Amino acid sequence: MKHGAHFLVVRRKVSARCCLEPPAACLRTNQVHYPDTVKNSGAFPAGGLAVVVGSSGGIGRALLGRLAAQPRFRAVLGLGRSSSPLLDLTDETSIAEAARHVQGLGTDLRLVIDATGVLHGDGLAPEKSWRDLDAAHMATAFAVNTIGPALLMKHFLPLLPRQGRSVFATLSARVGSIGDNRLGGWYSYRASKAALNQLVRTAAIELGRSKPAALCVALHPGTVATSLSAPFVKSGLDIQTTEQAADRLLDTIDRLRPDSSGGFFDWRGQPVPW
Repeated sequence: MKHGAHFLVVRRKVSARCCLEPPAACLRTNQVHYPDTVKNSGAFPAGGLAVVVGSSGGIGRALLGRLAAQPRFRAVLGLGRSSSPLLDLTDETSIAEAARHVQGLGTDLRLVIDATGVLHGDGLAPEKSWRDLDAAHMATAFAVNTIGPALLMKHFLPLLPRQGRSVFATLSARVGSIGDNRLGGWYSYRASKAALNQLVRTAAIELGRSKPAALCVALHPGTVATSLSAPFVKSGLDIQTTEQAADRLLDTIDRLRPDSSGGFFDWRGQPVPW
């Protein structure tokens, strides 16, 4: 099975072969242990659907594998540019069609994780100075890191049930924090993620009016060994494998409380300054 292929696990038929990785790799290892004072907010209602957008990327693929190996969701679906249905963040029509497909599955949508993002590639690179700013490169960064996730919210948040716990989580980045910006640089990436954080906050307020048990949050995965971070990783950093990152992100999601909606949290579950 190709990593980008359509991936739907129906729990009644699940087996070890349903995981994208060998069964041993699906074991939840290297989990973060949190203080006893921080309590798990409770389980998702049984029989729900989990969706991972960007499931062909490093973190997305690991999240999909971890979720597929767990019994708590009846079905797990991966979406992206190589899936069926296709989902391209730069094409709203494809996002709407993917949402209609999810709705047609007839299973309560309990978890959506947006594991997409762009930092470099195809001529795009983090700017070291304002002299490096380029309108086309900025447009690409905002199209993928900001507008795409906003359109996911537009089409997927309405699918979350009115009753019971559900979560929409999108991967942001600590460098998108305005309060934590002490180094400068990376103009487009920082700004696009900061804008994403504002969208999450705003969407969470609206979501809470009709679905008080639903959460919309931004998550910082930390430094992960993926193609996105590879050119910028420095020795001595705490670099996580994609499997470690997936486990820690899922643990953080599990620990979210109702009043966490609209928040920005790192992979340890700690709030990140706006």
